[in-house]
Amino acid sequence: MAAAKDSIVVGLDIGTTKVACVVGEKNGLGGVDIIGIGTAPSTGLRKGVVINIEDTNRSIRAAIDEAEMMSGVEIATVYAGIAGGHIRSLNSQGMVGVKTGHVAGSDVDKVLETAQALAIPMDREVIHVIPQEFLVDDQDGILDPRGMSGVRLTARVHIVTAAVTAAQNVVRCCNLTGQQVQDIVLEQLASAEAVLSEDEKMLGVMLVDIGGGTTDVAIFMGGAVVHTYVLPIGGDHVTNDIAFALRAPIKVAESIKKDHGCAQTSLVEGNETFDVPHVGGTRSHETSRRMLAEVIEPRLEELFTLVREELSRSGYEDMLPAGVVLTGGSTLMPGMPELAEKVFGLSARRGVPRDVGGLTDVVGSPVYSTGVGLVKFGLKGMRDGARFGRGVESSLYSRVKDRMSQWLSLAF
Repeated sequence: MAAAKDSIVVGLDIGTTKVACVVGEKNGLGGVDIIGIGTAPSTGLRKGVVINIEDTNRSIRAAIDEAEMMSGVEIATVYAGIAGGHIRSLNSQGMVGVKTGHVAGSDVDKVLETAQALAIPMDREVIHVIPQEFLVDDQDGILDPRGMSGVRLTARVHIVTAAVTAAQNVVRCCNLTGQQVQDIVLEQLASAEAVLSEDEKMLGVMLVDIGGGTTDVAIFMGGAVVHTYVLPIGGDHVTNDIAFALRAPIKVAESIKKDHGCAQTSLVEGNETFDVPHVGGTRSHETSRRMLAEVIEPRLEELFTLVREELSRSGYEDMLPAGVVLTGGSTLMPGMPELAEKVFGLSARRGVPRDVGGLTDVVGSPVYSTGVGLVKFGLKGMRDGARFGRGVESSLYSRVKDRMSQWLSLAF
């Protein structure tokens, strides 16, 4: 097997229900071709957070092995996704003087450092400092101020922090499989790279990425992220409701959701039925698809209502002309966009990975949005000098470990 080349970018989506490894290769047009995919059931996470190192390590190894076999390259470094209820975010700004009269790259670095000079608790780690816009003197709306004349540079940024232990566990699980983590990336930011258009980001759009254990939200305006949020509820809650209502095992309930589920009762014909095996598998009973939808719809409506409440708290409720984009494996269910439109009062569509080549027939599904987005995030970091997020390279594990050591020394 050939060693991974400089042109190879690997995204590792470590989710609550599955681990997906997506291998991309830079093409001559500045884009990326997907050349390998590996997936494995995830058994070591709960609500997006690692709770069992060995189980997570085993799932990661299985997904990477499959991706290596399909792509024909040996994977050495990955861009890993992170999610969970521990994620916190805020907007901040910083200002510095421009000594030479022309904004240099060092001035940009300094103002970004100033913007993140906040009192962050010792048990938390900054994982992203994302520029929203720069101001040179009184001129706003600047995306790249380098070379511009002025005496004062201001940066408005979006800062994302994670629990040190959660970030460390993600890195450790990857390291145990022999992988170096090039960066850890907030999962909804990765998904946004894969499914949102630049026009949507400029106009104003909300991405809702519904995974197994969490629902990850990102709001974009003016081409930049202005708000992120993680709701610790996902598709697993729907599965649990189905298992309880139909007296079926969890695995059977998950299959029923995928094969027969519908997000809106009004879309289901009244005479459609299917068989439900009992726990133990000795008997089965017949159930109508309409009854299943009556179980699913209230839970999804509750999920969307919670997201709508967060949208209202963010202050961007009336600033989203591009509407809502749904992605993630749980959005494959028929009727999801229609239900979202009903709850949010906004246009809604299902988002799938876009603008990639290679295995497009395989990755053209919401299931792979985060994995493909991680690849595109990595490619963008290579091309733009990682200005979009906080590049961590090989220092990530040491930095998180040091932060945790300081926290422990103060705590005990």
